[in-house]
Amino acid sequence: MNGRVTAANGRSEGRPSRQINVVLRSAEPPLISSAVPEREPAPSPNPVSQHSLFQEIQKELDQLVGLEQIKDLVFEIYALLQVAQMRSEAGLLSGGHVYHMIFKGNPGTGKTTVARIVAKLFQKMGVLNKGHLVEVERADLVGEYIGHTAQKTRELVKKALGGILFIDEAYSLARGGEKDFGKEAIDTLVKAMEDHKNQFILILAGYSDEIDFFMDSNPGLYSRFPIQMDFPDYNLDQLIQISELMAKERDYILMPQSLTKLKEHLQMEKDHGLHAFSNARYVRNVIEKSIRNQSVRLLNQYVTGNPGKLELMTLRPEDFKLNGKLQ
Repeated sequence: MNGRVTAANGRSEGRPSRQINVVLRSAEPPLISSAVPEREPAPSPNPVSQHSLFQEIQKELDQLVGLEQIKDLVFEIYALLQVAQMRSEAGLLSGGHVYHMIFKGNPGTGKTTVARIVAKLFQKMGVLNKGHLVEVERADLVGEYIGHTAQKTRELVKKALGGILFIDEAYSLARGGEKDFGKEAIDTLVKAMEDHKNQFILILAGYSDEIDFFMDSNPGLYSRFPIQMDFPDYNLDQLIQISELMAKERDYILMPQSLTKLKEHLQMEKDHGLHAFSNARYVRNVIEKSIRNQSVRLLNQYVTGNPGKLELMTLRPEDFKLNGKLQ
């Protein structure tokens, strides 16, 4: 899985350490290049404070299951922004970066959630003055007659100024061929990226293969999206962890037998499901359906009285009726 800021000369090698290291210098005097001043400015009295802006972002990232390389990339973006600010304060060039992104992966892999976190990061670092997320799809962009699509697209870009315009299933804009109004939306978006440079960030999201096909349909697109994130499917253990977190957020607990039943079902869906497995979205649907089933069970079971608190919280194996499709 790739998750790096790409550049013309290749990929970055990895996320720098989030720790602050103290290096004991040797007694020998260092070699000083003539291009570097002999004396560096005094360090700030509290070097840890410069990372305080990232603490809230880090807390949100830590709540996400898996996605380790995505988390690494978010920190790389933060580090880039932080050092650019340091360079600017030192009188060095620090501009020119483009932050438009491609998010590739199956449904339910956290793309929208990460987009919201990235928007907050850019707002905190002063890149975006609002940091809001405008989430749209083809139907929101494409109109019914010539000129209508450009108008709708420009209005959505205007709404996204100061934040992020997130286009889900972006590849659908290129499915209709040359005569389809989706091409008009693409052309309008490309122009908006030039007209409103640094005023908003565009994120295109969708299935990996479909997004690659979409980008190949317009050779000029790839160079406009230097940051690409690949969102992998969750493995079985991660899905179970997500199910427990979703239940906990709703003040429910799953019995061990319920977890076993759910794990078997998820494995079957991943291996033999008729539709593309929707990861955390599928798990959420299963949990919500089991809560409805539990409500019916409790009403039928406690006709004359109320169940206790623990019973109200517990999702039993019989609450997981998993024969139907929940995609």
